[in-house]
Amino acid sequence: MRIPLTILALAFAANSQFAGAAEELVTTATFSNGDVVPYVLNTAGPAPKYVIILFPGGTGVMNPRMQDGKLVYGYAGNFLLRARQHLVDADFATISTNASDSEERIQAILDDIKRRFPRALVYLAGTSNGTHFTMKLAGYLQDRIAGVIHTSSRAQIYSFDAKQYRNRQLVVHHVNDWCRVTPYSAALRSHEKFGNDFIRMEGGISVGNDCEAFAHHGYNGIERETADAIKAWIRKGG
Repeated sequence: MRIPLTILALAFAANSQFAGAAEELVTTATFSNGDVVPYVLNTAGPAPKYVIILFPGGTGVMNPRMQDGKLVYGYAGNFLLRARQHLVDADFATISTNASDSEERIQAILDDIKRRFPRALVYLAGTSNGTHFTMKLAGYLQDRIAGVIHTSSRAQIYSFDAKQYRNRQLVVHHVNDWCRVTPYSAALRSHEKFGNDFIRMEGGISVGNDCEAFAHHGYNGIERETADAIKAWIRKGG
């Protein structure tokens, strides 16, 4: 079903963690057949230098939509979606959307970003299961965006040679991530074996299952520090 082309701006002020910024449900990105690729745009300025596309973990299906006049979506507690409050500033905007390895889907979003922010450098960031898709899209995106960021990566990161791609690649992992499908040892090995850019995080509070968003797996309690480290790495690239 085709969704009407609508852009609905909602002030972050209603949510104190996003005070001073803006949130929009954007439906101007479309497939070639006209079907909409909805995404949530978070901005704090009219012309960001950097736009980070966020792929959440879990099933990755956040399905942003309007419901009873309100913007709703799943995985709001996921690390990357939670960390947006620290990622978004005058230089950085974020786009949150379903995680997918569809080249047509990501290209529709990239084309829409280009129309909105023609000068911005674009990065893709995924976390946990979302890194399955960031790794699969790495080849397609190497000449299309500035870089890809893999956080709390699945074990496949062990054999992921980021240096083979022409854009920038970053691996971020918590040293105490005990999730069975995202071992810290695999992320460290990718750095040692291939020389991948690597940020090791420590500290915070672990609550619940080792693979949950509020465990060390999701950088609970160090969201700002992790977001700041990622932004510093992005800025270092120019």
